[in-house]
Amino acid sequence: MSTGTNRMMDEFARLMTDAAGAAQSVRREAETAIHAQMERILNSMEVVKREEFEAVREMAIKARDENDALKVRIAALEAKLDSQVG
Repeated sequence: MSTGTNRMMDEFARLMTDAAGAAQSVRREAETAIHAQMERILNSMEVVKREEFEAVREMAIKARDENDALKVRIAALEAKLDSQVG
């Protein structure tokens, strides 16, 4: 009787292990499908990727800094011109 109970417990444990493996497989498939769907939705919304956003942001910062430097330079040249004319 003890052997029969152990065998039944072994079969039950094997069944639970198989069920857990199947559940993990279903979970991975669902995550993959959800990820693909979310990517399609974001692409249809024309949302920019973070890398693209950061690149444009850096370009804007550089342009602003260059503009500030040019403003200072123009002001100095105007002051020099005013002192020569006046």
